[in-house]
Amino acid sequence: RALPPGHLMAVTEGGAEAPQRYWRARFDSGGQAPAFGMTDAEAEERFRALLRQAVERRLVADVPLGAFLSGGLDSSTVVALMAEAAGGRVKTFTIGFGGHTEYDERAHARVVAERFSTEHTEFVVEPKALDLVDRLVWHHDGPFGDSSAVPTYLLSELTRSRVTVALNGDGGDEVFAGYLRLYGGALSERVPRAAFRVLGSLLSLLPEPKDRKHPLRFAKRFAEAGSLPLLERYLRWNAYFTADLGALLRPELSAALDRERLLESFRASFAAGAGSTLARLLQLNFETYLLDDLCVKMDRMSMAHGLEARSPFLDTAVVEFGAALPDRLRMRLGKGKLLLRRAMRDVLPESILARGKMGFGAPLGAWFRSDLHGLVRERLLDPASPIHEVLRPEPVAALVARHGSASADLSAQIWALLTLESWLRQEKGWGARRGS
Repeated sequence: RALPPGHLMAVTEGGAEAPQRYWRARFDSGGQAPAFGMTDAEAEERFRALLRQAVERRLVADVPLGAFLSGGLDSSTVVALMAEAAGGRVKTFTIGFGGHTEYDERAHARVVAERFSTEHTEFVVEPKALDLVDRLVWHHDGPFGDSSAVPTYLLSELTRSRVTVALNGDGGDEVFAGYLRLYGGALSERVPRAAFRVLGSLLSLLPEPKDRKHPLRFAKRFAEAGSLPLLERYLRWNAYFTADLGALLRPELSAALDRERLLESFRASFAAGAGSTLARLLQLNFETYLLDDLCVKMDRMSMAHGLEARSPFLDTAVVEFGAALPDRLRMRLGKGKLLLRRAMRDVLPESILARGKMGFGAPLGAWFRSDLHGLVRERLLDPASPIHEVLRPEPVAALVARHGSASADLSAQIWALLTLESWLRQEKGWGARRGS
């Protein structure tokens, strides 16, 4: 078992005591917040001071330091504050995908690198990087559905060849409301259920977008889940497999599927937030997605190369301040991280401040239809594959065929199935590739 975050456990000769919580961030919407009552200018000044201190604390090291730089608002902020505090030039590292501009942030990273005169290094990921699937699953000790583990692993490898410690921007979106789904969740509470049904019916007449990032795809998902209670609605937007999960599992497993039990594991985090819908969704996101996905990914993928990753936005003082903010400083009209944008407006280039959330993904959709099509068929359609012990082969084959025909982008689902197949294969000792 893993000790829950923010807990300690005493172990004596007599045995282990039950874990005790010693810290928990409580997201509020301003009603009982320490920051409530501050003017916007005072909040900006306080935030800059806290974040500057968080960066300076993470620069203490007797080994070479650097930073991951995507060109997004969070990592650019960290680099800017590092450049301000560091004695010499900051070493920055970024990764990109040749021929896939929708996933390639190198141009934005260069803008920041030039602005702060960093010693900048770039790396381009090719489709052959997906040969890493077995190695990544081995490092994660289980199936891990977030495909951004691939570029994170490779970026960590590149970075470790130059430095031993790297700062990153993890936590900025989680603490200061950077995700569009948070806005969607808050907005959806104001929309009548009947309106969702009408919108869903109209959007269902349109073909499924081929691009995972197409606005229509988000609109369709938004409408389809609109009639569900808020918690189920939000989780449906994040899930790889939703209504089709029961059909995917083998009958004996499908019969044991308990959706209410699954939801129950999220209810306590959702209820811990106070005040607005946005505050409660931030609490849920902070205690589930951040902890079970982002922190795990960064820790495992960086330490796979002996690289220590440090996250200034997750400094407890920064988190507590962000959790206490009124919603007016978090998000407006779908634009998140308002306080961060205002605090850095005289520091970062305007093109960086104006950017929306891009996400750290890979062009799996195109790769799974071309260079990696054979890998997908070999791993998921082989009758001898261990994945068919838990999943029915027919819906798996239909999913692969639908993606291959380009009628929809199901690359996230295929990646999740590949990691599950790899984990089952390794559990059986079928040619597992160990890390390093």
